[in-house]
Amino acid sequence: MSGAAWEARFRVPLASFPHWSAAAPERLVYVSDASGVLQAYAWDRAEGTHRRASAEPVGVVLAEVTHDGSEIVWFSDDTGDESGRWIAEPFHGGERRALLPDAPVGWPEGLSLGRTAVAAVLADRDAFSVVVRDGAGTRVLRTDADMMAIGAGDLGFEGTTLSGLSPDEEVVCVAAAQDGDMLHPMLRVLRVADGREVASLADGPGLGVSAVAWSPVASDARLLIAHERDDLKRPALWEPRSGARTDIPLDLPGEAYPLCWFPDGRSILVAHRHRGRDALLRVDVATGGAVEMVDARGEIAGAGVRPDGSVWLRHLRSTHASRVADAEGAEVLVPPDEGHGRAGEPTGRPYRSWTFENPAGETVHGFVVTPDGPGPFPLYLKVHGGPSWLYGDTFHPDAQAIVDHGFAVAIVNYRGSTGYGRSWRDRIIGDVGFPELEDVCAGADDLIARGLADPDRVVLAGWSWGGYLGLLGAGTRPDRWKAVVAGVPVGDYVASYDDSAPALQAYDRALLGGSVHELPDLVAERSPITYLDRVTAPILALVGENDSRCPPRQALDYVERLRARGGDVELYTYATGHSSFDVEEELRQWRVVLDFLRRKVLEA
Repeated sequence: MSGAAWEARFRVPLASFPHWSAAAPERLVYVSDASGVLQAYAWDRAEGTHRRASAEPVGVVLAEVTHDGSEIVWFSDDTGDESGRWIAEPFHGGERRALLPDAPVGWPEGLSLGRTAVAAVLADRDAFSVVVRDGAGTRVLRTDADMMAIGAGDLGFEGTTLSGLSPDEEVVCVAAAQDGDMLHPMLRVLRVADGREVASLADGPGLGVSAVAWSPVASDARLLIAHERDDLKRPALWEPRSGARTDIPLDLPGEAYPLCWFPDGRSILVAHRHRGRDALLRVDVATGGAVEMVDARGEIAGAGVRPDGSVWLRHLRSTHASRVADAEGAEVLVPPDEGHGRAGEPTGRPYRSWTFENPAGETVHGFVVTPDGPGPFPLYLKVHGGPSWLYGDTFHPDAQAIVDHGFAVAIVNYRGSTGYGRSWRDRIIGDVGFPELEDVCAGADDLIARGLADPDRVVLAGWSWGGYLGLLGAGTRPDRWKAVVAGVPVGDYVASYDDSAPALQAYDRALLGGSVHELPDLVAERSPITYLDRVTAPILALVGENDSRCPPRQALDYVERLRARGGDVELYTYATGHSSFDVEEELRQWRVVLDFLRRKVLEA
């Protein structure tokens, strides 16, 4: 396929799910790569104008609008290591200022913008701090070595940022590690005046709870939360002042993620996810009655209810790129064309839902997409990161490009993935790396048995945790792979931990059952660098020079040591962090990947 054809999918400008001002809902903020790099945009819907506010070289992924709509706020990261400061600017342009001028540079773990107060969690190498700014100045309410955060980011949906400051701004709700376990967080409600804890909610060891949104009704002090007491994610209501709690049972397969309230406080918006495909439900909080509003037949990246009761969502399918639309399907947000070129609406091949058994006799779910014809095809195993994540029926320009070049692409939501219940997600705690690889290999074996995959041309590929699994698989199962693509990988688990951002270190401690230095035998067994001498497949490694999630030092050391042993390894580095938010840089990386696959798989 010509370069212009597959590249066009990457060039379709994307827009995140927008945030609107609570007091001026026609003023909204979103991030888009319409300029070629993700930046923050101020959207005045009443005037029909869009203004790019930021011009950060690295790009912007976090942007908000103040309660009264007077300012746009974004997180500024100079290098791509994801640490920095919150910046505020008048909504229609003007002089910028630091939102929290007395707060140190740090990693952002949530922001809540009230009428008169601002609350944020920032992390440095030593601790996580809850910071508040109001009429009394800027102060730290609480500091803890363990993870704290504002919002329900662990649910993985854009727009769930309404759970920090209460409507009266007397308290702030933060998620906190439960006995040091950030995988199963608890909730703490702190008094804004002095940081005193006034309420807490924990479901006990191995059970997490997440805060989603305070009720929009002035007389209602309840907080919408998500819990996993019944294995699958479900909504509940909690009133911190009285301690009253009501779980909302839903007789549904798959997980039900609460997203926000409807304005009358009588119902909530819920994302229903089953086997990698999403729908939106309106759920009555008194009866638990559910009405399906939208069947996205793909992924819902974010959704919310406008003050007038209308529902907006950002959704994607394997066959089309991201769209921000209302519940009736009408597109409500089209990012401006800044000369980057909208490139029409390139389509993709549809994913097919797929199940198979792993060596433990369990059913594993994923998706497969193939070129025309019966096969067998060379197989590209697209392994997701996280590992607490999943790949659904969504638009992946990279996967479509791989198919365009003659490969079947298989996505395996291995043990450790979200979306299939707590027990599936937690299966790898204390047992990382090997179960995921077992499931990925079982998926390859299934497709080979079906005649879709060529057993002699199987590629193991992934980014982040997927890159870690790529390098681990290259050494522990060297006979399986024709080639390995490892994007921003972990090659040396110990060195990676030591250089990682605080949230990633907390995540590793929860996943492993302790720090890497407390579990040397387990970490050595599950670290790719242990198996360097067994690697035979050619490897392409892609490394971000300022990555604080999978830091570069350990990945570069892995590459150099493999080269010294005569290994066939190629390296591509880029100047920012864990991900590039520059469309042209993303295309450069995929040209390198496709060239590597052509030489090492298709022509070898």
